[in-house]
Amino acid sequence: MVWLAALGFLVAAAVALGSGHAIAAAGCAGADADYNGDGVRDTAIADPEATVGTKADAGAITVVYGGDAGTVQLHQDLASVPGDAASGAEFGYSMAQADLNGDGCGDLVAAAPYADIAGVRDAGAVYVIYGSPGGLGSGSAGVTYIQGERSVPGAPEAGDVFGYSVAAGKAASGPYLAIGIPGEDLNVPAASGSGTVAMRDAGGIVYIRGSAVGWVDQNSADVAGGVEADDRFGASLTGDAAHLAVGGPGEAIGANGFAGSVWLFGHTVDSEGHPKPLSGANQDSPDASADDVADAGDRFATSIALTPMPDKTGVYAGGSYLAVGSPGEDVGAAADAGSLTLYKVTAAGAMTVVTGALNQDPVSVGETADPGDFFGQELAATVQGTTLRLAVGVPGEESSDEHIDKGGVQIFAIAANGTSTDQWLDPGWGIPGEPAHQMFVGTSLAATPEALLIGVAYEPGTAPGTVYGFDWAVQSGGAPTKTYKPGDGGIPTGGTAFGAEIR
Repeated sequence: MVWLAALGFLVAAAVALGSGHAIAAAGCAGADADYNGDGVRDTAIADPEATVGTKADAGAITVVYGGDAGTVQLHQDLASVPGDAASGAEFGYSMAQADLNGDGCGDLVAAAPYADIAGVRDAGAVYVIYGSPGGLGSGSAGVTYIQGERSVPGAPEAGDVFGYSVAAGKAASGPYLAIGIPGEDLNVPAASGSGTVAMRDAGGIVYIRGSAVGWVDQNSADVAGGVEADDRFGASLTGDAAHLAVGGPGEAIGANGFAGSVWLFGHTVDSEGHPKPLSGANQDSPDASADDVADAGDRFATSIALTPMPDKTGVYAGGSYLAVGSPGEDVGAAADAGSLTLYKVTAAGAMTVVTGALNQDPVSVGETADPGDFFGQELAATVQGTTLRLAVGVPGEESSDEHIDKGGVQIFAIAANGTSTDQWLDPGWGIPGEPAHQMFVGTSLAATPEALLIGVAYEPGTAPGTVYGFDWAVQSGGAPTKTYKPGDGGIPTGGTAFGAEIR
């Protein structure tokens, strides 16, 4: 299962990302997440465990075009999709979207981090499928990114999982694409002063903007920390027009392994294509809440979410909200109950804690912090007016021994001053269907300005999964306003874990 795997663990000018000043193609409206250019938001739903032909876990993505404009299923046995379907590749494990070539139609970024490259196991690959008035894959040929080609640094190595995370968007300077490589091994000088020592799973990212390709790790200039084994820098990524955030949930803080850290970058690049380091934080940072302490196994920054601040004229004009999940945080005696930290970030990158160590224990928050809840394993965020809407996945939530790890989602409405209210959804309480063991609801979330999308990829029995859309103002136990399910509404039947990733 994708959830269990996650828990246990440039280009030449002809294919360069657009400058952001390109003229929109005829029939492309320039709307956000609009792959066919008709001005209506579209939805991409991945099933990375889908069988393609006879290839188990090859992965497939279903695109539901908005405005009842139909659906299409994309997999790598199609000529319109770059790459080749392969068993175990998990195409669609991570996804992002942006208008990367500047033609006014949205483009889909889909990663297969467990793809074998030239016989190298789990090296990973990332694919860009371009949108057009005819839909995804009907216009310009797609692009494949692997290490060692198209100016991407490095070479495919076993366990790199290139594309484990991806982020894309449009900054003032143009569109960007960031690719996380948390399994990358890096060499550092040996303590003896002679030779180097390999740091396993230290991690890195590739940042692509225009024709520039930059490599960033913790040895890069002005990036805090140092390269260590198991840092897993790049295991999570999120970006908006102002900032790019990189999570390293394995980062050791002092003697505390897997305490975790987050780094913040701007979209200005230097001559080598590196995005500008701005700041970073962990749970021992000076501005952290008094309740935040970096402990072993917290896995701070397992999940991160950025969204633009609504402040247009004050200190945070041009800034961002940054939410950081710590699913391994112990709350009192409740091991791995989980927590999150919310920051306000100025355009220049200064970070201020709005809410620290938010968890399910306060009396003002619905539900309770229990062992193994993993609150904060996944996050999704948007802003409506001046209110931050934040969804927090709690995949280990259970209501009784009959429903172990059924999961759930806590939804917060947070005002500019940090005051909040929350609502709760779980299987049988707002999320349709009967609760069951190991549904892990809360591992797949996506935010649009209008709706929260919740993937229920591991329904009981033989059901391949469902995605439900909820109004952000839904009350606890409230019903979804939209349902995406294989076999309904033109969505192809079949699959294994439909909804494991959504964009």
